[in-house]
Amino acid sequence: MLRALLLQVFFSVRSERQLVEQIDYNLLFRWFIGLGMDDAVWNHAVFSKNRDRLLTSEVAQRFFAEVNERAKKYMSDEHFTVDGTWIQAWASQKSFRAKDGSGDGDGTNFHGDKRSNTTHESTTDADARLYTKSYGQESKLAYLGHALVENRNGLIAAAMATHADGYAERDAALRMLDQRQKGRSRRITVGADKAYDTSDFVVAARTLNVTPHGNKNENGRRSNLDGRTTRHTGYAISLSRRWLVEKAFGWLKQTGPLRQVKLRGLHKVDWLFVFSCAAHNLIRLPRLITQQSA
Repeated sequence: MLRALLLQVFFSVRSERQLVEQIDYNLLFRWFIGLGMDDAVWNHAVFSKNRDRLLTSEVAQRFFAEVNERAKKYMSDEHFTVDGTWIQAWASQKSFRAKDGSGDGDGTNFHGDKRSNTTHESTTDADARLYTKSYGQESKLAYLGHALVENRNGLIAAAMATHADGYAERDAALRMLDQRQKGRSRRITVGADKAYDTSDFVVAARTLNVTPHGNKNENGRRSNLDGRTTRHTGYAISLSRRWLVEKAFGWLKQTGPLRQVKLRGLHKVDWLFVFSCAAHNLIRLPRLITQQSA
């Protein structure tokens, strides 16, 4: 099943029905999965039910850890970049209804109404949150995916998905950094954008023996990063490697299934995000191995 799901990510197959159909006639797919030329292919409905039953966030994290163990010698263990990305949920705006059931009609005409995650929730996906990634853009029902990328080759070192809110990016970053630093005494660095230039994040990161190398946010205020951090050459190098995390997010959305997830519920979105990050690292490995042996 894991091999079949990897094919779905690698080749941008839109659904389990289409995946099973392609496995039926594609000899390459059959070889990769381990099916013979005359072996029967699964029913797409049974495949989907088994996927939901067997694949959990824990399984995805174990698979992700196994992939990273194989990629360990190609990954930096000192310098990282962290960021979050907006993941559109499989739910429409009209499903975002008042929790007390008042004043929504059929949900299609919500213009002029005040709607928030406190008073409203989606009837299609209760875990999705109304969220906008930047000012001036449309709010949509979404999740947030978070990745910690190492700065040598841009491989993803840690990943998780959360509800979408204004604190999720920093909270998730600290959780991933805390997990990364368990049992380690050596200081590491982490690059980030202006959203991470807050006093609570900077203090918490330094407590974890992590040096934050974020873009300074000086828009009407003082940055929480001073010359003790920014005067070092490593600070500029960390900022120059921030594009690596954006490249990973681009692959996850353009080739992978994360532009708009077709699963509902945070636990399912989380395993899909982590599994897709493992697929990203796997597809990068052959080229890295070839480059090292050349």
